[in-house]
Amino acid sequence: MGGWNRTDGRLLLLDPHAADGKRIREAIGGLEYPFGLAIGPDHKVYASTAEMIFRFDPLAANPRSTMEVVIQGLPGRRTTLPDGTKVAESSHALKHFIFDRLGRIFVNVGSHSDDCITRPPITRPCLAAEGSSPLAAIWMFTPPAGGVFPALTPSDPNPPREIYARGLRNSMALAVHQRFPEPGYAFLQGENGRDLQDVFKPNEEINAIEQGRHYGWPYCYDLSTASPEFKAVLQAGPYKNLCNNTALYRQPYSLLPPHGAPLAMLYYHGGKFPELEGKLVIGLHGYRPTGSRVLIYDVDDHGFPKLSPPPVRYQVSCASEPTRAFQTDDGPVKAAPYQELISGWHRVNGARPRGAPVGMTVASDGAIWLVEDKNKTIIRLDRASGEVPTPLPCDMRSQAQIDELVRFVQQDAQKSGYLSSVRSNLVEKRCVGCHADFGIKQGQSDTEKDGAVLRFMLSQDGWIYPGDPDAGKLRTRLRGLGAEKLMPPGGESLPKTEPGYLKVLNYADYLVGKMVPGTRMRIKPGRPEREFFSKDGKVCGEIPTTKVVVVTQRAATGKAGYSRFYRPADPFLNGECTDADGYYIQSNFLVPLL
Repeated sequence: MGGWNRTDGRLLLLDPHAADGKRIREAIGGLEYPFGLAIGPDHKVYASTAEMIFRFDPLAANPRSTMEVVIQGLPGRRTTLPDGTKVAESSHALKHFIFDRLGRIFVNVGSHSDDCITRPPITRPCLAAEGSSPLAAIWMFTPPAGGVFPALTPSDPNPPREIYARGLRNSMALAVHQRFPEPGYAFLQGENGRDLQDVFKPNEEINAIEQGRHYGWPYCYDLSTASPEFKAVLQAGPYKNLCNNTALYRQPYSLLPPHGAPLAMLYYHGGKFPELEGKLVIGLHGYRPTGSRVLIYDVDDHGFPKLSPPPVRYQVSCASEPTRAFQTDDGPVKAAPYQELISGWHRVNGARPRGAPVGMTVASDGAIWLVEDKNKTIIRLDRASGEVPTPLPCDMRSQAQIDELVRFVQQDAQKSGYLSSVRSNLVEKRCVGCHADFGIKQGQSDTEKDGAVLRFMLSQDGWIYPGDPDAGKLRTRLRGLGAEKLMPPGGESLPKTEPGYLKVLNYADYLVGKMVPGTRMRIKPGRPEREFFSKDGKVCGEIPTTKVVVVTQRAATGKAGYSRFYRPADPFLNGECTDADGYYIQSNFLVPLL
């Protein structure tokens, strides 16, 4: 895609048989938000941008010269609402699409915003989702006799179009059963719900798409929970009591884990995994604890996931509740249980870099291919050979490590002071209630509260790397560094409006940097990265030069020429070593910290 608010997207061609460094080349560049890819009934490759769908030959000497536009003029990044309001950058401009066996194209026309909330009081329906060309809808285009769309010139009209379904915020995951549109066979959609701050609300959805139905956005979420902002709209007019109107509103077929962000969905058909034949595969892209995984659903003979009575539990993460029951404001509800094909993404000594699945397909040999954009990788799933490695423990750090770190801090007056200031002036004042209670309970002393807060932060995935404040999310989120969203919300103004706020942020850095006893030293400049090892010489990972480490033994016992340093649950570990072995680096690679 290139990036938001840009037009430098590209289609890339991957040749897995080419030499290293030559596997990927550009097929077509200069595209606006390319996303969808599909093989059409004519066996040609179809692709989408924000405003069009076209076909092309990726193997041609000049693929751009083979482009034929078949649908054009779709609502793109910049769109005008029915009342004339101009939207400069639509939130959901990516055009995913699929074919059914009649050759019809179903296109995601996403909403312009997260929730369509305007200035209160809101007394009329969401304009963006109304009219003959609504956003938050699935549009269907029908080809002429023969089932193949003709190529269009800029002045040609589009093929015949119908609004197939409405009230769908963003349909990035679509799948049709092989026998659809025969009556009773599944057309499924994975809904990216609105982004409430609550980690467990609202749920994402699997919707059973039926022509002419409304699926709730922005008025209803979960099953029948009414959005409070649209109370007036739901009391009168065309959407009166919509969330309970079964004639118009179609409730979700099943809930998905909240904030999972489904971006890919398919029925598996292939010879590689006969145990998956016909099952539904869904990729969750979301960055919250419930995302970063690929799910497998058992389905019935018509392609619908099999439902179970409540409670049905879903996986959360090691850093929070391990599992949680699907529920709405009214309590637990029935849902489709699933298995995880990918979870605990690349678990590395307790630090789990997230993977974010975006697109999936099944190759001719039955292997599942997927693209994920967190680590910028293309992954091929094959059947494992040999012994399956023992999974690493789920915990970010062992309880013994956490106890040791808390002791280090609370036995030192300076470190303990930093912790108390962070707890009282940041956590209790700005964070508690938004995310969790941080382990704070009524009746605790200040010392007990300090210990509870530190234990909570040390148990979260990637929040703190002791001795290295630059590496953890605690710093990047509090300061809004890089692509990280600034926390707490509205924190941009706090350095100016709250005396001492910057000092508290500095105390958080000091706390992490000085948490571990030892000598802080820097990795010597030179090569971009330096390998470090276990005591018996096994490579444990590579650490960037100029990175700071806390050295616990300058001259390591029993390992001449090496220094031992403290590095539990670290992003640079490769999973081959354990903390009990210790981590060692050549002493000449260390220089004093100036």
